[in-house]
Amino acid sequence: MKLIVLLILCGASYSPVARSDFDWMATTLDNDIFIGSDDGYTNGVYLSLFDVEELTAEKVVKPHFWMYPLMWSMRSDSAHLVVNSYTVGQTMSTPSDITIEDPSEDELPYSALLAITNSYTYIGSNFADQVAITIGIIGPSAFGAEAQKYVHKIVGSDEPLGWDTQLHDEIVFQFSRARAWRSWTSKSGRTDLTTSSRVGIGTLHSAAHLDSTLRYGRDLTGTIAPTLYTNSRTANPSAVNGSWFLYAGINGGYVFNQIFTDGNTYRDSRSVDYQHEYIGVTAGLTYSWEHTSLSFAYSNANIVQSKQNDETLNNITQFGTVTFARKL
Repeated sequence: MKLIVLLILCGASYSPVARSDFDWMATTLDNDIFIGSDDGYTNGVYLSLFDVEELTAEKVVKPHFWMYPLMWSMRSDSAHLVVNSYTVGQTMSTPSDITIEDPSEDELPYSALLAITNSYTYIGSNFADQVAITIGIIGPSAFGAEAQKYVHKIVGSDEPLGWDTQLHDEIVFQFSRARAWRSWTSKSGRTDLTTSSRVGIGTLHSAAHLDSTLRYGRDLTGTIAPTLYTNSRTANPSAVNGSWFLYAGINGGYVFNQIFTDGNTYRDSRSVDYQHEYIGVTAGLTYSWEHTSLSFAYSNANIVQSKQNDETLNNITQFGTVTFARKL
């Protein structure tokens, strides 16, 4: 089964990737160990490739056929760039005590996701529009148990013992539509306020999201679009072409379903109750030099707790993250 899954994901990504000349590559690591924890959303690793083209070019990369149902809502009339990107990633979630073989039913279940995301983005001087599709598998075939045990063995951490209770194998998907725009800019151009919204639907995650981010730095005009990749958890906001900025933001929304807490869609599995409304914060910094960019950030996706078990789930929303990007 695991070999079949790898072939499906590689086959889904090979054809479009082979036909594209990519301009940027980025690797992102999310990990709660950055904030002194090792549970909840415990790890996420992503590799992204970006094809950036001028809309005036003779041959502009076109969206693939699976994007067509979402393209009707995209605004291209005042855009000057288009970005087609592919991200392959693995994420893992664990309960609060990984040394217990059979965690309590009230604990966040063990789960791992292996997925590929294709994003297509139009970029203007003060806005960015994006559609994205994610397909992957959650369960043993996502290799979460093997990955965590291997890393913990190398670094000398506790061996996770409860992976036999993880969610079952299930193919998952998500369609999403997002938009970011520059709401305010200071006279000096060194400070601005960006706003973004995202709506997603699928068995992986369905939610409506709105956030606002205050940034201070140099050459902010060309870095609006990266905020959209943050919302989809594939990269941090990244500075480019020698720019840099600090940022802090607040976000909120409503989660209709998420497989990591709701459990499997079509069969019985472990699950936990949670508060569907959320308010979160994020802060970070990014710096670029020559053809390289480095970003650090802290995120807490739910700073409001009202249910009794929200303390148990609190660690799934807090993590530190780093992104390294390089122009190819």
